[in-house]
Amino acid sequence: MAVSTTVPEYGIQNVWASNLESEFRKIRHIVQKYPYVAMDTEFPGLVARPTGNYRSNADYQYQLIRCNVDVLKPIQVGITFMDGEGKSPSPVSTWQFNCKFNPSEDIHTKNSVDLLSHSDIDKKQEAGIEVNDLAEMLMTSGIVLCDKVKWLTFHSGFDFGYLLKILTNANLPAEEDEFFELLKLYCPKIYDVKYLMDSCKDLKGDLHEVSEQLQLERRGHPAGSDSLLTGAAFFKMREMFFEDNIDDSKYCGRLYGLGSYGTIGDCAVHGPSSTPTREGDSPQPSAAALSPSSPTIEDESSVSWVELYIDIY
Repeated sequence: MAVSTTVPEYGIQNVWASNLESEFRKIRHIVQKYPYVAMDTEFPGLVARPTGNYRSNADYQYQLIRCNVDVLKPIQVGITFMDGEGKSPSPVSTWQFNCKFNPSEDIHTKNSVDLLSHSDIDKKQEAGIEVNDLAEMLMTSGIVLCDKVKWLTFHSGFDFGYLLKILTNANLPAEEDEFFELLKLYCPKIYDVKYLMDSCKDLKGDLHEVSEQLQLERRGHPAGSDSLLTGAAFFKMREMFFEDNIDDSKYCGRLYGLGSYGTIGDCAVHGPSSTPTREGDSPQPSAAALSPSSPTIEDESSVSWVELYIDIY
């Protein structure tokens, strides 16, 4: 199978509160023929770090995801649809959901919103989608709770954290194994491109660097274009490094950077113990953060905020 060396010229449909229902009517039909769903989120940075005694760097990473997702709001969710050969529907392949977000009220880091300043951040205050409305549409879309849908992501702990928060209207579980149980329910089949890269000679770096190595064209940073690029990277890598056949027993359901605490369907859910390096990620926890002298996280209420950025608003 030949895969284009540029991201296809398929349109990205911006979705606001006003066209949410009409666009999901299209999506319910699209997913039946294009069951590969590439997903990316944009969120307002990292504003907190957990303290505690952690079993591993992977355990720390989950608590980092959890304490930020619990207090922040997603800004955008992008999804791109593809079939088993990497082809997308035309004229629209990608839907970019713009969530209601008010920089004057909602917690964020300055850099995260500056990065999205070109993507109608002001419009999100009035025309943005309420996350409960987005959850309602997702639950009846045929995208979640369906083992025929295959999710394509890049270093997606935060992405799935925000997706689960949207779907459940609740904070993330206190423990990582409970997180994976929810993920198993809503998204049974997942392929994390960052995890696949460990088996691809010479591929390294973030999504931008990988796209350059694969000679894929990146267009901007919003969630829609990043989901499109993630899907293109998956199929290009599958062709170049896996002979068009991904071994599910090795790769399905494995999330880069998180621990081995659950299964998704017949697929193990775990990642390497090394700390991930996604754009905007925090550095590894220090030795002190992992030391026995640090407070132990025993339940959800014991998580404390050890660091808050000064430019929180």
